[in-house]
Amino acid sequence: MSTHNDISPFAFHKIRDYVYRTAGIVIGNDKTALVTGRLWRRLELYGHKTYEAYFAYVSSPEGAQERSTMLDLLTTNETYFFREPAHFEFLRDQIIPQQRNKPMRVWCAASSTGEEPHSIAMVLSDVMGKTDWDILATDISGKVLEHARTGVYRAERIDHIPANYLKNYCRRGIGEYEGMLAVVPSLRSRIRFEQHNLMHTRKNDEQFDVIFLRNVLIYFDQPTKQKVIENLLQCLRPGGWLILGHCESITGLNLKLTTIRPSIYRKPADAVQVLQKLAV
Repeated sequence: MSTHNDISPFAFHKIRDYVYRTAGIVIGNDKTALVTGRLWRRLELYGHKTYEAYFAYVSSPEGAQERSTMLDLLTTNETYFFREPAHFEFLRDQIIPQQRNKPMRVWCAASSTGEEPHSIAMVLSDVMGKTDWDILATDISGKVLEHARTGVYRAERIDHIPANYLKNYCRRGIGEYEGMLAVVPSLRSRIRFEQHNLMHTRKNDEQFDVIFLRNVLIYFDQPTKQKVIENLLQCLRPGGWLILGHCESITGLNLKLTTIRPSIYRKPADAVQVLQKLAV
């Protein structure tokens, strides 16, 4: 009798190929336990005995909604507030001062359940107050974006939030929300959450001063990394900043970026900007 851990090589490759084609994410050959661990309850829910039968269902027109759910389950990654704090310090101490009171547009390009864009918003609000700043937060998963929009988290997820930010930007839940924490509405209102696949270019001509793309490239192969970052750079203004995760790099990629420090890069300023700065 098969168990929920039994997945044939055929079904495993079908599922991983779909995830790669759709999201660009590489699921390694050693990740069968991850796939079965995240999907076996879906087989039980629909009464499928095998992963082949489940994949046949999600590949059918009737399985469109489940196809989206499967992608959500296989592409959602753990995150928490103020992960890799050096990046938030760099934003506060280096990037914001260089804006010289100009509007600040930030794109958090893999926002997951929202801890990262809310962390960015706390820094921007603390330093820039109510001046002109806003954040676009995107993810491929509609499910995590629903969570992110609520701004409500389990209280144990707040360990890394600085005490003054916790006091100014968060409220502890009471009653049925005991043990929960909510980001204040005035902060949430500055973040626009939107579903977006990094394999695709943005439809409009938005330009951002800073793009955070952290702890995502580790799931991509080199050609996908190249394509994803090229897509992002179309939306990064000349002189803008790209911030990757600490364990990620752009080594071996053909990109016009200047390394400021490991995991922090800058798009070269164009000639017009340089001349304007010299004239000041």
